[in-house]
Amino acid sequence: MSMNDYLFTSESVSEGHPDKVCDRISDAVVDAFLTVDPVARVACETLVTTNRIVLAGEVRGPEPLVASNGEVDKAHMEEIARACVRDIGYEQDGFHWKNAEVSVYLHGQSADIAQGVDAAGNKDEGAGDQGIMFGYACRETEVLMPAPIYFSHSILSSLAEARHSGAEPGLEPDSKSQVTLRYVDGKPVGATSVVVSTQHAEGLSQDEVREIVRPHVENVLPDGWMCEEDEFYVNPTGTFVIGGPDGDCGLTGRKIIVDTYGGAAPHGGGAFSGKDPTKVDRSAAYAARYLAKNVVASQVAEKCTIQLAYAIGVSKPLSVYVDTHGTCEVSEDKLAAELQKLMDLSPRGIREHLNLNRPIYARTSAYGHFGHSPEADGGFSWEDTGLADAIRRAL
Repeated sequence: MSMNDYLFTSESVSEGHPDKVCDRISDAVVDAFLTVDPVARVACETLVTTNRIVLAGEVRGPEPLVASNGEVDKAHMEEIARACVRDIGYEQDGFHWKNAEVSVYLHGQSADIAQGVDAAGNKDEGAGDQGIMFGYACRETEVLMPAPIYFSHSILSSLAEARHSGAEPGLEPDSKSQVTLRYVDGKPVGATSVVVSTQHAEGLSQDEVREIVRPHVENVLPDGWMCEEDEFYVNPTGTFVIGGPDGDCGLTGRKIIVDTYGGAAPHGGGAFSGKDPTKVDRSAAYAARYLAKNVVASQVAEKCTIQLAYAIGVSKPLSVYVDTHGTCEVSEDKLAAELQKLMDLSPRGIREHLNLNRPIYARTSAYGHFGHSPEADGGFSWEDTGLADAIRRAL
């Protein structure tokens, strides 16, 4: 098999996966603080296990647990956690939104970190930490995302919609998917295997669950792409009744491959969820995706990878790396230079360009942070392709 002919696999997990429950709660806490204070600093981590939810981390305000107008406290954060679990759909003996014990251990942001981030005198706002962030886009799907992760997300999103609507009452919140696609001449042509494991009500057989799942897979994949029957795996262990945090501990930030590009592109070491947009782990990853997507949308390249690097307390990126994988006639150095003219890649510049100081993050916590449509209230602003014309003109 040549380098252009290969199999590639990506996985996704549902909003009810234990790690994603944590991401949802952490991002909802971020939204709560940004609602009352658009420049609040938040780093919220969540742990869930059998009927227990633990929040920890740091926030920035005049008091350790309060935003600037004093409207977010421990009681409010407990309410947020319970509301998230209820919205996801957990009302099980081992994990119930009403009965779970909630503990909140957030404290004030370190003064040492704050002084590096804060603007002062001639010093612009600095990055909240060091790190590398990646963005990627390609032409494999209409939303310019790699096909394996896009279809993996779409299968679970379809199942979740059926569960929430009541169309499939036998489905429970916890589920995972995995899609393997065959590539010929570097382009996806069909699925060679599909795996779906979904929590279900007691009494449903493996065959019954298989037939519940089947139309959601077939409707998501393009015509003729469905794998052979013996490569269609649904609940391979046979039974999946005990699930969610009752079956496995969850933590914020453990699904960054699922959150990004499914392994089709590099990704940075930092998670997104639970962090306000001064944290470049989140905001610069969004900026890198925004630029990469606009490069591909501009028709300048078929695919694009962008890396940004930052140092804590320093406003300008240490490096801007662009790779169009041999699909662009313009040099990557020239493209990188033009992109930096079109967008200020300082932490402040990113937040202002993408308007990130808004409560828009809970919705990002499941089915990927990328590949969605920009929303009227500013959600998924990094998916907008309004920069594509400017890139085309510049080059």
